[in-house]
Amino acid sequence: MIINDAFFQLEDQNHVLIQAILASQTYNTYLQKKNQMNDCAEVAKLKKTFQVEKDKFERISSYGEYAPDYRQQQRKVRASKRALDLNEKVAAFRLAETDFQQLLDEISQRLAQTVSSEIKVDAGNPFFETKNHSCKGNCHG
Repeated sequence: MIINDAFFQLEDQNHVLIQAILASQTYNTYLQKKNQMNDCAEVAKLKKTFQVEKDKFERISSYGEYAPDYRQQQRKVRASKRALDLNEKVAAFRLAETDFQQLLDEISQRLAQTVSSEIKVDAGNPFFETKNHSCKGNCHG
């Protein structure tokens, strides 16, 4: 890599892009929802319950159906995970997280397409769509 003025210009533009992302409403919403989730005592309790149930299940899971209370413990893990996932603050965080990931995916796609339409972009979402449908499903990672 040759370090010259063009490199420093790219670095400066990269810094501007990062600052724009950090100043975006999508990022601010993501941070707000993350903080609300992390500050919630109910969410902490649900996370702890899920982790305890998961640990109990992992201890017996290698024995499969032969372990005593295998199905019961499996149901407890699923129920505690569902309770965590259905919590209002956790659900709001996950939606904000998905929106922020979509923003980052779109930025990556636009940067790549600006350079070349042949560049493959690994979007975090397997259902990520672009406006370029001529790739026949081969251009997204």
